[in-house]
Amino acid sequence: MYKILDIIKPGVLNSDETKIIFSLAKKNKFAIPAINCISTDSINSALEAASKERSPIIIQFSYGGSEFMSGLGLQKKGHRNAIIGSISGAKHVHLISKYYNVPVILHTDHCDFNHLPWINGLLKEGGKFFKRYGRPLFSSHMIDLSKENIQKNIHISSEYLKKLTYLNMILEMELGCTGGEEDGIDNTNINKKLLYTDTKDIHFAFNKLNKISDNFIIAASFGNIHGVYKPGKIQLKPSILKKAQKYISLVNKLPKNPLNFVFHGGSGTDISDIKKSINYGVVKFNIDTDIQWNYWKGVLDFYLNNKKHLKSQLGTKVGESEPNKKYYDPRVWLRNAQKYSIKYLKKIFTILNSHNKL
Repeated sequence: MYKILDIIKPGVLNSDETKIIFSLAKKNKFAIPAINCISTDSINSALEAASKERSPIIIQFSYGGSEFMSGLGLQKKGHRNAIIGSISGAKHVHLISKYYNVPVILHTDHCDFNHLPWINGLLKEGGKFFKRYGRPLFSSHMIDLSKENIQKNIHISSEYLKKLTYLNMILEMELGCTGGEEDGIDNTNINKKLLYTDTKDIHFAFNKLNKISDNFIIAASFGNIHGVYKPGKIQLKPSILKKAQKYISLVNKLPKNPLNFVFHGGSGTDISDIKKSINYGVVKFNIDTDIQWNYWKGVLDFYLNNKKHLKSQLGTKVGESEPNKKYYDPRVWLRNAQKYSIKYLKKIFTILNSHNKL
């Protein structure tokens, strides 16, 4: 396999470049980790990890994460906080990713029907950006209408696919629901049947969308749940992806694994299930809960190791008037959180086999 940076420049990718990476991923049996970021701090951690491990990466913003990015004290009407935060984060990624020498698929995560104005606002700004630079502001957006009926889901997703294709972007759409709760989207009590997508629905979506463009990926549910749970609680069935790939390949007379699948709720997943899903066409692997935990663990351990210096501004073992500033400076303990996140991501890059691809 040739190196990705031999054919793709570092920075935020368009759909053509993204599809090349997805094609290489399927051919060489790896998936790209998708990291939910809420600040320049978490963006930089993800980029540093990707740079060290020589891996492409997907940086994504949720609706709530985007609001946090703009500042929770900002009081704008409608969905403006999320729109502003997403744009702010995107511009940081555009600027800094080139210096880390990493190709980035810049993405927005779950957007349900009620939050579509968020994506509409981003497309408006994205259109201006595209006109000025000839490249998209984001590589892709996710439209999650999995709670709607299949006809409504595909109809609306199709309309967005047209808009995204025009801007050289990718659409991610969801079929079946990811369980659990994440960022205000609560699927903890949904019918368990919705956690497993029917092959016919996947085939129907593929046919409808493919008539418009091949600029799409599908988050098909196979028991995925957001969060981390005790072993045995989650009943993953990657065979659902395998069955769909075989069926569509046969009926549509296409090569093996014609679809690009997304794995939502990746935290805490058994490695064997991850490997199976990659074999069945998963190219994007979402990881959030475990990143949050490792980030927090970095802060917690820093406190536990230095708590005698973190109870007052003055007073150390050297003397009562000695300052503790070098311990409570946010750059110190935040950096420890970053280090923990980067260490965990190194493990993820290895599991997903995405390391050493640049």
